[in-house]
Amino acid sequence: MIEIDGSDGEGGGQILRTSLALSMCTGQPFRLTNIRAKRSKPGLMRQHLACVLAARDVSDGEVDGAELGSMALTFRPGSIRAGAYAFPISGAGSTMLVLQTVLPALLKADAPSKLRLSGGTHNPMAPPVHFIERAFAPCVALVGGDVQLTLRRCGFYPAGGGEVEVAITPIAGACPPVNVADRGALIESYAEALVAGVPTRVAAQELTALGSALNWNDAQLRTVLLRQNEGPGNALLATLRYKNVTEVCCELGERGLSSEKVASRLANQVRAYQLSNAAIGEHLADQLMLLLAIANGGSYSVTTISEHTRTNARVIERFLPVKIALGEPSASPAWVTVRV
Repeated sequence: MIEIDGSDGEGGGQILRTSLALSMCTGQPFRLTNIRAKRSKPGLMRQHLACVLAARDVSDGEVDGAELGSMALTFRPGSIRAGAYAFPISGAGSTMLVLQTVLPALLKADAPSKLRLSGGTHNPMAPPVHFIERAFAPCVALVGGDVQLTLRRCGFYPAGGGEVEVAITPIAGACPPVNVADRGALIESYAEALVAGVPTRVAAQELTALGSALNWNDAQLRTVLLRQNEGPGNALLATLRYKNVTEVCCELGERGLSSEKVASRLANQVRAYQLSNAAIGEHLADQLMLLLAIANGGSYSVTTISEHTRTNARVIERFLPVKIALGEPSASPAWVTVRV
């Protein structure tokens, strides 16, 4: 039984999700204490509980402590079962965090799987569906698997109500170690303002402010009008597609927050990535690390090594016989190397 302290490092939900994912992949049970101890509302919240129950179903496992507010749980995986699954999340809990929990196991399954995820698609403190589709899914292909997402309906916090269908093809055979040293030439960059049940002038104001901040032209600024039953909600996205990688930055609109402020925050994210010469952004760094750990290893340059990344590396090393090196030379970029 692997013992994990959920207060380690950044002390958030990623410790739970990585532990569940690798427990399923390796067949090793674990006990997690101090769940999300460093968050303002510690313990299992609805989206975390959804991750636990999804992992239980995919691995035919057993779990003790799977209840709202729980600060500890024990998870015993069975055998990974490919198939068709529906995972609903109450309210606007993040569908993408549930996907990230079960995906590594289903990439190791013996047959393809299909998921229907309902809940939030654009959430605070979680990757939006566009990030998973454009930035993360191509990384799955690098290790020999495939994941295809179909966004049926957007779900914004706090109402939720979104729906995403996911088709997963397992990793086929051994692939060589992955090396993503640079992002390559820029192919395109563009912004999208998603609005549902929100005045269209909000999108126009956000895009105007963002275009001015980044010196992007009208062709790069796109308004996406969603159906009324997908709201109310608003998200501002920037997509930068390079030859080797794609980066997606997102800011959510909220009541009392000006369009100009939303645009300014997104512009700061985009500039930070553009000023770096690394291939992989801060948020993708954690997720790519896990993919390489269950495959054949590799390395990649990163814009920054966060405490989130450090914590994830320590959890991965508890489950797998891998060594993860986090190199931070005085000159940019930093590097992540996964040796299997």
